[in-house]
Amino acid sequence: MLLLFVALSLVAWLLLFDDARARVAAHLGRWQRAVGARATRGWSHTANAAGASTRQVAAGTGRLLRGVHRQRLWLLGALLLAGVPPLLILTLRQRVQLDSYDATLVRAEDERILQLLRGERLAPPPPLPPELFLAAEAGMIPAEPDAVTSPAMGQTNNTFALDRIGSADRRWERIHPEFQQRVLAIYRVMEQQHGYRMVLVEGFRSAQRQAELAAKGGGVTRAGAGQSCHQYGMAVDSALYRDGKLQWDMRDPWVRRGYFLHGELAQQVGLEWGGSWRSIKDYVHLEWKAPCREARRAARAG
Repeated sequence: MLLLFVALSLVAWLLLFDDARARVAAHLGRWQRAVGARATRGWSHTANAAGASTRQVAAGTGRLLRGVHRQRLWLLGALLLAGVPPLLILTLRQRVQLDSYDATLVRAEDERILQLLRGERLAPPPPLPPELFLAAEAGMIPAEPDAVTSPAMGQTNNTFALDRIGSADRRWERIHPEFQQRVLAIYRVMEQQHGYRMVLVEGFRSAQRQAELAAKGGGVTRAGAGQSCHQYGMAVDSALYRDGKLQWDMRDPWVRRGYFLHGELAQQVGLEWGGSWRSIKDYVHLEWKAPCREARRAARAG
């Protein structure tokens, strides 16, 4: 971009100022004399040829400059037509957002999460009582085939890939330390800057539990034992928390906005959000994909 601006400025300078063209011609003349002076008697033929070539170049350059001067207004107009629109686009461009995102979602310039990751080590919040999760499991809306569908999101509003959350593992110490810090930073920004409190629903998952969930079919998970990032401490399921309850219902605009905001923040710090998947829309799910892939390979190799 800078090179384009410099090139356009240089051409405009030559077009508009006679003195500029004179300086360029003078420099070419000095270069011609310098080439001739370097020639020695032993290389007289080469020097003569070089001098002739230099004179031809200088003459051609002079003709070119005179032609440019005569057509300077047309050329300047063409340069403006070619150069100004890209400059305006790059100057005035805005960040593109998916239609599914609320216009009030966090912007890319929000550096709060990165500051947290570079600064203090965040401590996990105190655990909530198990009864809260048992009640949430009992009150979860089932994903029926005729459930209400949102045209904006293109999938069932109340679909969450969760099952048996009352007995899920919510111990933060079983989550990979670096991944844990990224999730906690998202939690803090969600609460302090956007007014959403988040709760860990499930972290680590054993191979046995993963196999049991996979046996329930693709509506819960498509990953078998050894395939889920939960088994390596590199995935979490989190829920919004309001009025003493976990909030699942994507028909609620407040809930929908919160989960999309949660996903946007996660993607900013290099995590994958289940709400961006094409098959199962797992809005509560975050995973650390690349390290998880390496962990799976190491487990298979071992």
